[in-house]
Amino acid sequence: MFRYKEHFEKYCKENGLSLSLSFTMPDGYEKAFGTFDSNSLTVFINKNLLKDREEFEQAFYLFHELRHALQYTNPQSFNNIINESLSYIIMYDGTCYKKVGDKYYKYKINGDEEFLKNLYINQPYEMDANEFAYKKVCEVMGFSKELEYLYHRWIPKSRISNETYRLIYKEIDKSIKE
Repeated sequence: MFRYKEHFEKYCKENGLSLSLSFTMPDGYEKAFGTFDSNSLTVFINKNLLKDREEFEQAFYLFHELRHALQYTNPQSFNNIINESLSYIIMYDGTCYKKVGDKYYKYKINGDEEFLKNLYINQPYEMDANEFAYKKVCEVMGFSKELEYLYHRWIPKSRISNETYRLIYKEIDKSIKE
């Protein structure tokens, strides 16, 4: 079984992070492999969903969420588009949230399933977290074809430009009257 706590603590120490790790998923995230909550500074990992998965996959999702933690807690370490994107959550079904302070405002994007999935995985902070997780798991556990396959499942079939995201963000802002 993958040693979540050991890798979590090592990453936090290396990056000067003070985070919590929880294996109890927050409401609404029961089917997610993991999530990071920037308000509570908690990385959530769905051990129940991952228990039958290979260790490299368990590691991938832990490092993915740890990268999100670093994005939120050390935004100066990332480029402008990643920083801009951190305030926006775009889900697979087109449900969006804009974070303003500690509050979240909801918005809905319409589109077909493929477009909405592509919109989710193309988000700048998601692309960065997936690339980081892949590289980190290669470093910690070594390269494998299975890991490469997992990584490519999270690579978008077609790229969405940063300019398109900026337009979407403006539309979300306009809808919540910010």
